[in-house]
Amino acid sequence: MSETVNVDTAPDPFDPASLRLDPSYAESIGVRKLLTTVPVRKHEFVRVHADVSRRLTPAALIELKEERETYILTPSVANELPGEFAPATLYTTMNRQGVLFLWPVKLPGIDGKENEWHRSAREAAEKAMTSWVRVRANMSLGAYDLHEAKGELPDPEWPEFSFPEILRTAFRERYVDSLDHALLKRLRGEV
Repeated sequence: MSETVNVDTAPDPFDPASLRLDPSYAESIGVRKLLTTVPVRKHEFVRVHADVSRRLTPAALIELKEERETYILTPSVANELPGEFAPATLYTTMNRQGVLFLWPVKLPGIDGKENEWHRSAREAAEKAMTSWVRVRANMSLGAYDLHEAKGELPDPEWPEFSFPEILRTAFRERYVDSLDHALLKRLRGEV
């Protein structure tokens, strides 16, 4: 005589309720989030870290728009390349999804002149130190429009990474410390 198994009473191993992790599982297994990627970008609802030790100004940057890449130059390299880079402030920034990134905001040129795009971006970064803001390009105005969040949004939870760690991660492959760097050779037409 064969034994019959009642399939209606056996637990389903693929029942979502039996597979769903407790949301705090990462905390319970002693893991620490690593800093592996720090984009350099702008324009979404953001907050800027108010601590001056969490920004770099002035920084020498070369932005390749087509590749959507930003390179940072050491001061010694920048001194050899007048007119090839843009001076900017790099702000430690976080979006609503908790993604940490660096926001480059250009500074006035050596002649002291500044355009409305750069001025309005700097004002947005200052405002974002105390409230959530979104920056949108307004071509008719020739500057950025600034939009403050209407809701009572919570402050971001800033990670405990040091600013040098953030910079190292953001520019690990885009750090120009020599006139022989591949980027500069490319800009000179040598490769």
